[in-house]
Amino acid sequence: MAGLFDKQVEDYLDARPNYPLQWYSMLAALTPHHALAWDVGTGNGQAALGVAEYYEQVMATDISEAQLKSAIPHSRVKYLHTPLSLPEEEVVKLIGGEGSVDLITVAQAVHWFDLSTFYPLVNRLLKKPGGVIAVWTYKGPTVSPAVDSLTQRFYLTTLPFWNERAQNAVDGYKTLPFPFESVGLGMGSEGHPVSLDMEKKLSFEGFLRMLRSWSAVATAKDKGVHLLSEEVVKEFETAWGGREVIASVTYKGFMLAGKVKL
Repeated sequence: MAGLFDKQVEDYLDARPNYPLQWYSMLAALTPHHALAWDVGTGNGQAALGVAEYYEQVMATDISEAQLKSAIPHSRVKYLHTPLSLPEEEVVKLIGGEGSVDLITVAQAVHWFDLSTFYPLVNRLLKKPGGVIAVWTYKGPTVSPAVDSLTQRFYLTTLPFWNERAQNAVDGYKTLPFPFESVGLGMGSEGHPVSLDMEKKLSFEGFLRMLRSWSAVATAKDKGVHLLSEEVVKEFETAWGGREVIASVTYKGFMLAGKVKL
């Protein structure tokens, strides 16, 4: 979905939860080698930085140049723009060649991909045996009964503006096609994602940025519909307890991990 998040880059970056460090150590323990990883749909590189703590080289790619301009530098992370027009053979060569990748990660993005072209790439690039792919999404945050009730009501107003591919994320990846062999160890498999909690301290302005970062909100705005009106913001502010309040919130993550079927 090229360009879908280009217009709300700053909101998107501020709104994302921080993925727990133990997720990366957990994934690293699944691969016998740690030479090369590929973080796909990297955005600002948040997941790539976590992966880089355990892998010698991380190729971090995105179809959005706007997102990559906000990417955080790291000595072991190489950021690459991979437009949809880039041929498959070029992508394979760019990443490292057939059977070269130890770990492939996709954070909060795979539901936007054309899976009919992405999964064959995964099968070509992962080491066999030993290579692992892990994808995850998240919902939330849950804040308080008052805020959560308003958030649900607000979400219902966004329904006409969601792209149909977003439904896989809404379902917590329970419906996401994932044709890979389970790695076991409670890491999730097709139809059975593992649930993971992410805690975060969030300001009211950060919460508003999270709502603005929803692709449906941006799509509605492009069509002249301002879902996050002053009246709606005021309702949220009252339920939040004031703009100065910093809340402890919980995002619910959902992960699938697998290896190429031999």
